[in-house]
Amino acid sequence: MRIAMVTDYYLPTLGGVQTVIKAHREALEQAGHEVFVFAPLAESGDDPHVVRLPTARRFAPDGYPFAWTPSAVAASLTEGLRSRRVDIVHVHTEMFAALGGFEAAKTLGLPVVQTMHGRIDVYTRSVLPLPSITTALLATMHRRRMSHDSTVADSSAPYAQTRAARLMWRLMVSQANHADQVIVPSAHFAAKLSAQGVRTPLTVLSNGLEATVLHEVGAPPPRILDPAEPLRVVWCGRLSPEKRPEVFVDAVSQLSGIRAEMFGDGVARHRVAAASAGMAAGKLTVHGGVAQSRVLEAMRDAHVLVSSSLGFDNQPMVILEGIASGLPVIVTDPDLLEMLPDGGGLVTRTPDAEGLAATIRELRDDPARLTRMSAAAIAHRERVSQDTHRDALLDVYRAAMALKR
Repeated sequence: MRIAMVTDYYLPTLGGVQTVIKAHREALEQAGHEVFVFAPLAESGDDPHVVRLPTARRFAPDGYPFAWTPSAVAASLTEGLRSRRVDIVHVHTEMFAALGGFEAAKTLGLPVVQTMHGRIDVYTRSVLPLPSITTALLATMHRRRMSHDSTVADSSAPYAQTRAARLMWRLMVSQANHADQVIVPSAHFAAKLSAQGVRTPLTVLSNGLEATVLHEVGAPPPRILDPAEPLRVVWCGRLSPEKRPEVFVDAVSQLSGIRAEMFGDGVARHRVAAASAGMAAGKLTVHGGVAQSRVLEAMRDAHVLVSSSLGFDNQPMVILEGIASGLPVIVTDPDLLEMLPDGGGLVTRTPDAEGLAATIRELRDDPARLTRMSAAAIAHRERVSQDTHRDALLDVYRAAMALKR
């Protein structure tokens, strides 16, 4: 099978979508399939299977290269898919690379699979300047390339109370309904999409880690916290409001007997750096954006992984990396409990800094429980492998292709 992955975000930028595509590609290629990644890039590389789409020269929102213009992107994709004799198009985002993928697939009569990775209603509200204006502009530009006419957002849902949120839900649902098959990595997000009107066949299919990552992690031992050492805590993600990094910083400031590290970059980096500047030396280190290998190295040395996101994340890849590394995981979002192994994760009683600090403190004060949770994560390790989910992914592809025959 010759597969096109179309995305608005790809390596070397960092993020969950990029990591998922990397994992898909590795697993599929090991199974004998050929995968091409089409994405906007700051510059072309030397990998013939990564194809640079037309990219804006001086516009990179939140640090990501931006596919532009829509017509040029669609034309480039049409030629790229045709010349590479692609069998199926797998779209991973909702911006102009994604829209170009839909247009090119329609022109060539190719099936489309759409993965809904996350809540762009929350992302745009948190990251875009003047979101009430810019989300309307984004929705208008999206609607010009893809009809939203058959979609009406349910305003009774607590996450769709504002006009901007409803515009983004109409965008997400409309795009999903233009696909032949939809993949969602979590049941909680799938339920929201169905409630908002997604009619396309929908498969809940967990993300997974590629074999090279599992090999790099190795066989982790259960974590043991010596009474004389601090609890080592790691946080990883975009330094962006929807990830709530300041909640983690605030929680760390309330605790003693811990050593914390943060990995990531984004629009909130200066605020995070300022908030951490007054802490005792070595209590919290903010590393900025680093390679995946550096994050895995930090996880090998840590006792626990923390996620402070709330109402945004679908199935964060960093949590899968933490589980594979044998780390207990603490989350502030109850929706994320579904991805944690039994006995290997905790959700805070309240999602604020006080609730997070209390949960970290409980684990710091109970080393035996920490070791049990680590052992539960290690026992769950095989289930976060991309190979475990590859056959189900191929089944979705075959179902989409069958609809075009």
